[in-house]
Amino acid sequence: MKKREYQICSNCVMDTTDSKIIFDEKGVCDYCNSYYNEILPNWQPGKNDEVELEKISAQIRESGKGQKYDCILGLSGGTDSSYLAYIAKEKMGLRPLIYTVDTGWNLNVAVENIERLVKALDLDMYTEVINWNEMKDLQLAFFKSQVAYQDLPQDHVIFAGLYNYAVKNGIKYVLTGSNNATECVRPPIEWVHLNDLKLIKDIHKKYGKIKLKTLPMCGMFKYRLHYAYVKGMKRVAPLDIIHYDKDAAEKELKEKFGWEKYENKHYENIFTRFYEGYYLPKKFGYDKRKSYYSNMILTGQMTRKEALNKLQESPYNEETMLEDIEYISKKLGISKNEFEQIINGENKTYQNYKNSLGLIEFSIKMAKKLGVEKRNFR
Repeated sequence: MKKREYQICSNCVMDTTDSKIIFDEKGVCDYCNSYYNEILPNWQPGKNDEVELEKISAQIRESGKGQKYDCILGLSGGTDSSYLAYIAKEKMGLRPLIYTVDTGWNLNVAVENIERLVKALDLDMYTEVINWNEMKDLQLAFFKSQVAYQDLPQDHVIFAGLYNYAVKNGIKYVLTGSNNATECVRPPIEWVHLNDLKLIKDIHKKYGKIKLKTLPMCGMFKYRLHYAYVKGMKRVAPLDIIHYDKDAAEKELKEKFGWEKYENKHYENIFTRFYEGYYLPKKFGYDKRKSYYSNMILTGQMTRKEALNKLQESPYNEETMLEDIEYISKKLGISKNEFEQIINGENKTYQNYKNSLGLIEFSIKMAKKLGVEKRNFR
């Protein structure tokens, strides 16, 4: 197959490292066109935001009458979830339960941010401590599978744990930090696979060594259909109602709570920092900063020139990277040499394993037809 000639979008910084990217006659990519034609016309952040925010807040408060908590939200210590916790309590007048997950990889700055917010806002918190032996076995199985999406096990147990806990404890509303301001450009599936439980189980079956008896599991159909329509769970995204400016939010969090900013999005976690900053770019040539920065460009929070300049910089410094390789290999129970051999192995994709992509793509197609999903998925 002839290698595709390199091209970068003339409007954002997504490029042909996404093999299926499409450009129009002006050199503008399909992510940008999807944003301008499908997302922006239906998304008006800040317009009547106080009225809309109070409307949904009143619904949540009414639903939670007589209960200790009227909603639940997952807090990682990052910008989006931290600001969500703040407005849920202070702007929406809610009684949220803070849900956190200890996967064994959080940096101290994340833990400290969480503690500052919970204490200052006087919130209750539940921490799900993941069985480390099971988590380690699943993550090592994923490395041996040679796929790009090494954060899928960790992401899955975090979201599965949150949804399972909410349903089990009768908390109807789940507040999510998902937002168009920073997530309207979703990294392509070849970079970041979807919540595919079938793929997770097949990879673990091939390369895992122990049974996963306690890890939280929840497939896309379970939480989108069973939890939503049978159990009545509702997901609400307050950051899409307000005018959400990430830089302004970070400054406010710093001033009010002493919150600390990370080097890059999702770098509150050692594993994710390594995966996004080293593993993906080195092994596959994928730089997730391109999708993050393209989001910021489209929503007016960064210029294209600023993004291009940032992309010239290394995702994180070499000294930290070498320390992370040493730390991660030791924590996973393998030698540094064995870890590097795995990283340098033959690249594979979801197509090498059993997966539910066809069904997931069908559900996304239906969600787009119903107007529930506007982003470009592929």
